Amino acid sequence: MEFEEQKLEHFKEKTRLPDFAVPKRYDLTLKLDLSGSIFSGIVLVDVAITQATRFLVLNALELVIHQVSFTNSQSQKYVPLDIVVDNEAEIVVLVFDEVLNVGNGVLEIRFSGVLNEHLKGFYRCTYMDGEEKKNMAATQFEAVDARMCFPCWDEPALKATFKITLDNIPSELTALSNMPVSKEKLDGHLKTVYFEESIVMSTYLVAVVVGLYEYIEDITYDGIKIRVYSPIGKSEKGKFALNIAMQTLDFFEKYFSMPYPLPKLDMVSVPEFSGGAMENYGLITCRETELIQDELYTAAANIQRLTIVVAHEVAHHWFGNLVTMEWWTHLWLNEGFATWVSYLVIDKLFPEWKIWNRFLQEMKSGLHMDALEQSHPIEVEIHQARSVLEFFDAISYEKGSSVIRMLQDYLGDEIFQMSLGSYMKRYAFANAKTEDLWNVLTEVSGVDVNTTMEIWTKQKGYPVISVELKDHILEFEQNQFLSSGLHSDSQWIVPMTLSLGSYNEQKKFLLQAKKEQLDIEEFSNSSDISSSRHDQHNQENFDNNWWIKVNVHQAGFYRVKYDDNLMARLKKATEGNYLSAEDEFGILDDAFALCEACEMPFSSLLCLMDVYRKELDYIVLSRLIYACYSAVKIVSDAIPDLMSELKQFCINLLLLSAEKLGWDATSGESQSNALMREEVLMALASFGHPQTHEEARKRFHAFLEGKNVSILPADTRKAAYTAILRNTSTDNRKGLDCLLKIYREIGAPQEEARVLRCIASSADPIIVSEVLNWMLSDEVRRQDVVYILSGISWEGRAIAWSWFKENWDQILKIWGSEMLLTHFVVDIVTPFCSNEMADEIEEFFATHPVQSIAMNLKQSLELIRIKARWIEYIKQEKESIIEVVKGLASKK
Repeated sequence: MEFEEQKLEHFKEKTRLPDFAVPKRYDLTLKLDLSGSIFSGIVLVDVAITQATRFLVLNALELVIHQVSFTNSQSQKYVPLDIVVDNEAEIVVLVFDEVLNVGNGVLEIRFSGVLNEHLKGFYRCTYMDGEEKKNMAATQFEAVDARMCFPCWDEPALKATFKITLDNIPSELTALSNMPVSKEKLDGHLKTVYFEESIVMSTYLVAVVVGLYEYIEDITYDGIKIRVYSPIGKSEKGKFALNIAMQTLDFFEKYFSMPYPLPKLDMVSVPEFSGGAMENYGLITCRETELIQDELYTAAANIQRLTIVVAHEVAHHWFGNLVTMEWWTHLWLNEGFATWVSYLVIDKLFPEWKIWNRFLQEMKSGLHMDALEQSHPIEVEIHQARSVLEFFDAISYEKGSSVIRMLQDYLGDEIFQMSLGSYMKRYAFANAKTEDLWNVLTEVSGVDVNTTMEIWTKQKGYPVISVELKDHILEFEQNQFLSSGLHSDSQWIVPMTLSLGSYNEQKKFLLQAKKEQLDIEEFSNSSDISSSRHDQHNQENFDNNWWIKVNVHQAGFYRVKYDDNLMARLKKATEGNYLSAEDEFGILDDAFALCEACEMPFSSLLCLMDVYRKELDYIVLSRLIYACYSAVKIVSDAIPDLMSELKQFCINLLLLSAEKLGWDATSGESQSNALMREEVLMALASFGHPQTHEEARKRFHAFLEGKNVSILPADTRKAAYTAILRNTSTDNRKGLDCLLKIYREIGAPQEEARVLRCIASSADPIIVSEVLNWMLSDEVRRQDVVYILSGISWEGRAIAWSWFKENWDQILKIWGSEMLLTHFVVDIVTPFCSNEMADEIEEFFATHPVQSIAMNLKQSLELIRIKARWIEYIKQEKESIIEVVKGLASKK
């Protein structure tokens, strides 16, 4: 066979590993030294040589390679002439002096590494054994960190089976991996744990956890053993998560017409974890807050979050684990679908939750990010594998899932489910690209899905549809929606839905051109509405009450801009409770976005908000609260003298809901009431409502003294904590000291997280600075900084930026190699609203560049400049805004 010499330096420049050798099976033994935070290992890889070569190239990072050999199927052993480890390229190149011919062989590598502290790869974390802090170990390999644990072909398409052995494990600890334990061998106080060989899977789904645990379990109808592993003494608090896993596993097996392929599914809480959870095959790892339900400390929002997380990770065992994206370009196939289908199953399990309404809250983050010039398409060409970490964002998750829901709504549930079942069967245990899914959907539905959907995945952004009614002709025009106010020539094929005066009157069609028209008389020619237009008596009633709503129930990923007449009718329909909660949400959400983009006067937005001064559904109230927060913040910079009246207006908007909900739950109340109570009381506390602050103070101190824990239920504690911190200053530090006391003594991760979310909300910058300094101490787990950063008060943003610059070196040292670093940028940078601050921030990072946050930084700077533009726009209508606000603030 002709052999072509490969050049060593050539491998460093490639996006992907060369394909002349592929793994089929790994036999991996890891020997741990937990006290020394190190490990060593031996990996035997069954390799298929597909082209004659003198090189074997695989991934390795921060590992020491001690010994390597390759033995072919004729038992000929080859030892490499050279072993080149390149940590920058994250590869190891094995250079042989003889050619390895086509055929099968076994590659043996002996190696060692350090259990790092960066919450990735194979890392060390700690747990409490009584009063003693001890080391444990866990893995987090997604996206590209299996290579930090063992040398491997660390790409999603290079699936193989894995046989894992863990050695030198303290006998009292539990050792977990993807598969069940096949046997254990005791040697004094140490043990060796052998696991069954896995099915084929990608390296990023391999997992190991070694720690002190207890568990509860259940078995599905077809014999799958499901366990929840919790810290000692907390196993019973995992029952809810166990029940959700049982039900979702059963649902997905039926929905996808594909059985779960492993004999067990474990879910384990990891005390230090960078994300929320990870879908490792057969071994889901989670933060404790995402897995444990404690009645004393679990609010309704925590319950929904736990349910969504468990459903999402179980869903990945089909979308991601069974059928895996071919390359990181198709990440959204994993995350978008797991997000969408998790809501689908929860809606079946808990229809009373109206979980698709919560989905709209998630979707708005995708709409928000995708309205930036610095957004990116759903499918992004990934040229360097590690760069994919920046794309685990609202585009891959929220936009991805929203586009799926839009397509499902257009094709219909039955066809969509049939298509996904066919897709699973065709690509099970293999890899797929986005176009593979579109092709299956096209085959099953008979609709050219590829042509329509390719635009949505390969082109960034989305349209705003302008709607104008001229006589009985509806005119539609699409343009890309950008919060910056800029314009582009981009177009989409948009699955449109609209209702005319009634949800019984709906129409679906594809908007394929930039401009199109629809005759609404033809649309409704058989309806009562049509006949009423030809009846003088009913004509007046029709004229008074008809409305047109585009994007019915907000199923489409686009915004709508109505002409003044249509908007006025929608406001009236909202006041009269003719619209669904989803549509009331959508009208307000679109209007807010249009206002931020300076395409709607700020005074018009305020007048629209006033229409929502009534009894509201949770999803609508939540969006109204967000609009209030945003309005107060932007006006604080644009018209600071108006702050008092604007806050009063916001308080007045929310008081009806607050008074109806009260501070105490009623027997048998809905979960949405509990969610609303938390948000509305939190908002009133933030806006400084005196009665809310007084009630919060009384209940907080009773709670603190332990007289009556029920006086401050979990759903009201954020409001109480916020009220206490809003009244905390350098002259009166008692509130901060009290919250620190709770944090240090409570021993419940969900309550600790709740405290951290509120602890930086003081209006006193000195207190905020003190909290940020405390955040760097050993008292706060490195994973939990995200809670503190997200709660920094508006008044504390300047001191937070100064603190950030002063502590940059330490921040970079601790979090520089983790995804958590992006939270520092997003939460500290984006609150600013001036071009001057954007320039200052840009200058700082020009001299302190970090490639892993480059995209997040660009997006944050764009958001600052968008708000700076908005402020100038608001100043131009200052007089009319003042008049409107004063009128609305005095309204009861």
